[in-house]
Amino acid sequence: WARSDEIFAGADLVIVAVPIKLTISIIEKLSNLPKHCILTDITSVKNEPLQAMLKVHSGPVVGLHPMFGPDISHWVKQTVVVCEGRDHLAAQGLLKQLQVWGCQLVELDAKKHDEAMQIIQVMRHLTTFVYGQFLAKQSHTLEELRSCSSPIYQLELMMVGRLFAQSPELYSDIMLAQFDDVESLLAQYQDTFAETLEKLKAGDKTALIDAFADAKS
Repeated sequence: WARSDEIFAGADLVIVAVPIKLTISIIEKLSNLPKHCILTDITSVKNEPLQAMLKVHSGPVVGLHPMFGPDISHWVKQTVVVCEGRDHLAAQGLLKQLQVWGCQLVELDAKKHDEAMQIIQVMRHLTTFVYGQFLAKQSHTLEELRSCSSPIYQLELMMVGRLFAQSPELYSDIMLAQFDDVESLLAQYQDTFAETLEKLKAGDKTALIDAFADAKS
């Protein structure tokens, strides 16, 4: 940071790629970028970082969310969500380069992105996290479970395994970053689980079938 003026002097593009909890504090230090420089971030939460970038930098701003981790072998058919900030035309070269590398770009409003991620990421990660902890406490080994499981359950185990093979810090940050926003969704999820359990306890097959039909439709 002591040399930031020198480092940023010729910058055409600055990408913020830091842990979620540090994103805003790092963005707030970027007031010395050249006017033409494109400022972007790759945080999985978009609205707050985008607003912070617009506030600190007067030049082109765009929010990006790559829907993949660093362990991929190529970028072909990988999705990147794009949230427009300022001077979107200036960012077209960057976006076209992502497409040249094979990425599929999805343009989305930052607030709508965060609302979608509450279900796509936070709720999914939370339920997988809880299910993984539950599995870890059982007496059956993974080999035993896999040996007698259907193809669809094999996929379920792969989803659980994928989560626990990655960074605990990253997934903790993703879940914590939007916890306040998903608390009501979590309450609804718990209510749905409790309601289903009550139907099972009562042996109410009709109610289970009705609930199945509602979800199916």
